[in-house]
Amino acid sequence: MAQALRLAERGLYTATPNPRVGCVLVRDGNVVGEGWHERAGEPHAEVHALRAAGAAARGATAYVTLEPCSHHGRTPPCADALVQAGVARVVVALQDPNPQVAGQGIVKLRAVGIAVECGLMEAAARELNIGFFARMTRGMPWVRSKIAASLDGRTALSNGASKWITGEAARQDVQHWRARSCAVLTGISTVLADDPQLNVRNIETSRQPLRVVVDSQLRITPNARLLQPLPSPAGGRGAGGEGRVLIYTATQNTQKIAALEQAGARVTVLPDANGLVDLNAALRDIAARGCNEVLVEAGSALNGALLQAGLVDELVLYLAPQLLGDMAHGMARLGELTSLEQRIELEWQDVCHVGKDLRVVARVKK
Repeated sequence: MAQALRLAERGLYTATPNPRVGCVLVRDGNVVGEGWHERAGEPHAEVHALRAAGAAARGATAYVTLEPCSHHGRTPPCADALVQAGVARVVVALQDPNPQVAGQGIVKLRAVGIAVECGLMEAAARELNIGFFARMTRGMPWVRSKIAASLDGRTALSNGASKWITGEAARQDVQHWRARSCAVLTGISTVLADDPQLNVRNIETSRQPLRVVVDSQLRITPNARLLQPLPSPAGGRGAGGEGRVLIYTATQNTQKIAALEQAGARVTVLPDANGLVDLNAALRDIAARGCNEVLVEAGSALNGALLQAGLVDELVLYLAPQLLGDMAHGMARLGELTSLEQRIELEWQDVCHVGKDLRVVARVKK
């Protein structure tokens, strides 16, 4: 199963919107076939492993990181393929949360006499597909906010200067988080201040994340770098296939919307009661487009709004060994808290050095 999980990781950047899955076939103590799912529409991990094993699959044990599918999607059911190959036993890390499967694959295997065990290395398998589980079980993506800050929690000087607080190694490490994400989300303030592209760079991947801007009043201009074609060969499409940029707004300015869509963006109007973008509805819409993991790279206003709304699942903090003082901008605009009960509590997940900086991963306690 550990080997199957390592194989599944090979689809870390490409399998979305499908889960990352690996499979190892063992017969008489020997590995006779293995495979992983690379991208949607292509064969699943079990099929690759069965093809590699050939006749040796008969009587073998299949170790699979997620329950074999039982329905016809873009590809035929993997449970049927295992039955037809004559596999004797299937060990599954955990049940598929997709309502179209949800235990039916296991039932189908057991119905024909195949022994099925479930739960081996379940935590590791769930972690690998944390966004897929979030989308399937709650209709929301896994939201991960990346913040680069000084040790005293400051992200920019009062005049807006922020390049570069963290070092080159930390900036390169961010590319890994972008590459595994289905979408990168930012706010209009960041677009106007930094004019970013938010694409994956210096990492070999055939897929670019969907880039999403929260822009209540449509202040973005058609000549923003986000809206320019990405250089080849990095010009991929978003996970939901909706084009390279998605803009959420609260205004019905048809003239601006037409200009932005002419520039290649897709504009969606989702106002809340305060005339701002409804962030909850926006994230549900992103999930409906097939996005499992969303990386937020934004300023203190959007970070604060997402945290206050309980929409952030995880923080990835890059902390530089420097102090910028109390006049510099903070990580998240949360307003004044009048009691400790209002605080946002976190749970540490990981702390490590990345070059000269610290990377701290923490999850928001729900």
